[in-house]
Amino acid sequence: MRRGRRTDRPFCPGGGAAVAKLTLEDLDLEGKRVFVRVDFNVPIKDGKVVDDLRIREALPTVRHCLDRGAVVVLASHLGRPKGKPRPEFSLAPVARRLEELLGRSVRFAADCIGPAAAQAVEAARPGEVVLLENLRFHPGEEAGDPEFARELAARTPLYINDAFGCAHRAHASVTAITRHVEQAAAGFLMEKELRYLGGALETPDRPFVAILGGAKISDKIEVIENLLGKVDRLLIGGAMMFTFLKSQGKKIGRSMCEEDKLDLARALIGRAGEGRLMLPVDAIASGGIEDAAGAHAVPAGEIPDDEMGLDIGPQTTAAYAEVIRSARTIVWNGPMGVFEQDAFASGTLGLARAVADSGAVSIVGGGDSAAAVAKAGVADRITHVSTGGGASLEFLAGRVLPGVAALSDGGRREQA
Repeated sequence: MRRGRRTDRPFCPGGGAAVAKLTLEDLDLEGKRVFVRVDFNVPIKDGKVVDDLRIREALPTVRHCLDRGAVVVLASHLGRPKGKPRPEFSLAPVARRLEELLGRSVRFAADCIGPAAAQAVEAARPGEVVLLENLRFHPGEEAGDPEFARELAARTPLYINDAFGCAHRAHASVTAITRHVEQAAAGFLMEKELRYLGGALETPDRPFVAILGGAKISDKIEVIENLLGKVDRLLIGGAMMFTFLKSQGKKIGRSMCEEDKLDLARALIGRAGEGRLMLPVDAIASGGIEDAAGAHAVPAGEIPDDEMGLDIGPQTTAAYAEVIRSARTIVWNGPMGVFEQDAFASGTLGLARAVADSGAVSIVGGGDSAAAVAKAGVADRITHVSTGGGASLEFLAGRVLPGVAALSDGGRREQA
């Protein structure tokens, strides 16, 4: 059994959605063509995939379909080609890496619709894989165009969404396509993502601790508001901490601050009550991001006028780590500072190690947070590293993800 999967009840994705959705195991795949929306938006340099994590995360779904005799038609976007073919955004290098990981040949279609796609899909036999060219080479993808979606689904009666990182976008291959297939189900990765995030929000082992960083309160207002009613402690870091601190009358120097969000920050602190929302007591400050040599620790509310805060300080790191050690469930989204530079990485890396050492169920949001635990060398000791930053944020905010809502309703069949 895959870690974290529960098969004793229908799959209910949470995030405000109470209706059970179909999963991959509900589908009869033998001899069928199945359209699998994956997230192969991976970095490519000199024609080679630099980081294949997203490809590897989709392999369980792909192999399950192949083992059950399906023709697997994979589709993904890559980068932002702005609705037209651009060679640097071709998925051809991804097809080559996928062949290596699967240990079998992959047919690569030069387009995702039209004659090239039709020829590749119709030539494929059960147990074979087709990878379509970049969906975003057509403007209809991001526009959610129903005719483009109909063309995508023309030869595939079954649909699987395994692209959690795109589930918050109402794009043609994410939502509109589901209206042109017989059944639409969640893949293993999608189900895993939603189970971990949904479990944390709905039935967490306590104490439940959330760690939020990043630049702006405005990016995470709904997340903060949703989590305040669910967590035992909410630890704040990143540049947004200075908006909170200034709302309390503290001196933050030239630190980033959303002046129009000071009242909101003050209100959130008031709503949290005593001790639930924790703010840094010290920070690492310097003359600027390029001034690594000038980095030093100062009280968080006494940053000199000519300096800016760029990380949480050692006292804060220690205090947060103590809270983390007592946690049973941890959700983390957003770094504590400018961790890409070593002078301002101690807070983020220190918390990453504390989370890994905690023994708690730990869920780390995508993007910068995932990069941070990788830099700390503890990614393999995190329970779940999400493949979707924006999607996980919207889920944590309590929103229903369009790509999940579009899946077919229904529970899992009884297991033999």
